[in-house]
Amino acid sequence: MKVILNQDVAGLGEEGDIREVARGYARNFLIPKNFAVPYTKQNLSQLETRRAAIEQRKEDKRREAMSLKERLEAEELVFSMPAGESGKLFGSVNNAMVVQELEKRGYSIERKRVEVPEHNIRMVGSHAVKVKLYGNEEAQINVLVEAAEEK
Repeated sequence: MKVILNQDVAGLGEEGDIREVARGYARNFLIPKNFAVPYTKQNLSQLETRRAAIEQRKEDKRREAMSLKERLEAEELVFSMPAGESGKLFGSVNNAMVVQELEKRGYSIERKRVEVPEHNIRMVGSHAVKVKLYGNEEAQINVLVEAAEEK
C-alpha cells in the first residue's frame, strides 16, 4: 500500500516521502497515529501545496544538525571509574552515562542515538563515541575514562 508520510518515521522516511508499506502497518499503525495518509490524488495535491514548507523544515534540520555536530565534537567527556591494576574497569561506561553527562552540559540527545563501541567501554583510556544526528550526519565525541583514586 502506498502512503504519504506526514512526519519523520524512523526506519521508513521523512515528512513528505511516498513509501510502499504493508497494508496492516499502514492501516493499524501509520494512519491511526497520523504518521501517514493514503496515497490518493487529493492527498498528493495537498502534499504538493505543502512541499516548499517541508523542504524548508528539512533544510533547517540539516543546519541545526551541522551546528550541533561542531559543538559536540569540541566536547570531551571524562569519566572517573574504579579500575583494576590492568586498567579493566569494575563496571562500564554505556550510552546512558554518556547521555547523562551531555545533559549536564546542556545537550538533549536521545539514548538510542548514542553508539558506544561494543555497547560499553570496559577499559581505561580514550574512546570515540558516535552520536547520530539528522540524516547521515554523525558526530564523534572523545570519551576519556580514568581510573578513580582509591581512598
